Order: sequence, then C-alpha cells, then structure tokens
Amino acid sequence: MDPSTPIKPARLTRSLLSRSRQGALATLMPIGGDPYCSLVNVASLPDGSPILLISRLAVHTKNILADPRVSLMLDERVPGDPLEGARIMLGGIAEEAQADAGLLKRRYLTAHPSAEDFAGFKDFSFFRIKPKGVHLVAGFGRIVDLAPTDFLTDLAGAETLLEAEPDIVAHMNADHMDTMNLYAVKLLGASEGAWRCTGCDPEGLDLQDDRRTLRLDFPQRVTEPGALRQALKALADRARAVV
Repeated sequence: MDPSTPIKPARLTRSLLSRSRQGALATLMPIGGDPYCSLVNVASLPDGSPILLISRLAVHTKNILADPRVSLMLDERVPGDPLEGARIMLGGIAEEAQADAGLLKRRYLTAHPSAEDFAGFKDFSFFRIKPKGVHLVAGFGRIVDLAPTDFLTDLAGAETLLEAEPDIVAHMNADHMDTMNLYAVKLLGASEGAWRCTGCDPEGLDLQDDRRTLRLDFPQRVTEPGALRQALKALADRARAVV
C-alpha cells in the first residue's frame, strides 16, 4: 500500500473482511492454554463477521469447542514484501451456526463453491466469529485499533435488501457479467476476467474471479433493492465514461 495514500481504517477493514478467502486462525489448546495457529478458508456475513467451515476432527475445532476465544489474521496477499500490505488481527468468539446456518452456508459456498461436498459431511460445521475488536496495520506507522461498531457494516433498515441478496447475486451473475467486468477493470483497476458477484450489503458489492477478490464500495449507503439498482446503474455509467 502506498504510504502517501490516506487510509480510511473502517473502510479498509470492511474491505479485508469481505475480500479475504484465507486466514491464519489462532485458538487455545485445552491443556496448558498454548496458542495453536492454523490456515483456514474464510468467507463473511453481510455485516463482515467471518465465517468458517471446519471439521470437528481438526485440532482448531476441538480447541474452539473447549474455549471459543479466537484470533484471525487476514491480509491483502500483495506481491513482494507481505509486510507492505494491509492486514488485520481480529479477536472474537467463534460460535457454531444455529438458526442462521442457512445464511452462513449460502455465503460461504458462494465464496468457496468447491467446498460444497465438505458442507455435507457430518463432521463439518459452519461457525461465525463474533468480533470483539480489530488491530489494523496498514503499513509502517499506520496502526489503528477498532471496535466492532467502527468496522462492522450497519444492517439496520436493510432487511429487504438482505432478503433479496440471493436473487440479486443470481441476477447479476446471469445477466450482468459484462457490467461486473466493467466495474473490476474501469473502477477498481483490475485486469479482465470472469468476474462474478458473491454478495452485497448496504455498503458495497463483492466481486470474485477464481482467487481474485474485489470490493466495490457504494458512494452512499443503500438499504433496499430499488436503491441498489440505481447505485449500480450510476456506477456502470461512471465506468463506461472512464477512458
């Protein structure tokens, strides 16, 4: 990240939460309390809370079931020196999905379609991490601690948008692949690809092309499908105007 570029800590944190697909998960061993770190695949809920799909046979899952306190590190995975990229260390409580298991499954499998088979195994379960705070490092001397209210996306009043999200994602991927490629290339500076929509929330749209992920922030908060259509059209018009 260019050290001369001003950072917006909350926006950068939300972007990392929505874009990250892998992270380092730290849990506590039941005997002795020693830290245990493992690599996990991740996705996110509309508010940014991380989602895990993990096996009860794994050491980290056994640790969570004994003590749900966890830490998750997510980074930008930039080329070159990884310490030059932004990263967050999120602390929180890992909870197995209960009433919202369907939402966690849908969001996770949209981000990780190849995990469909694992999701059907009896020993695998979806967990969400309820954040208690984030330590953001956005480069040398650019370090900020944030509370959940600072970085989690406010979902208040956006019930109709969240309810329509599965249909919105399906519609974008079926009818507007060219527009998503336009967003990625013209507005976000990415190279062309098979960009698809993986989710939306009041603050932005999530795009993915294989292992590449992007976050398209909306100019202003949207809370219902009609406002989303207008925002996406305005962004498409802006993208087409880029030379």
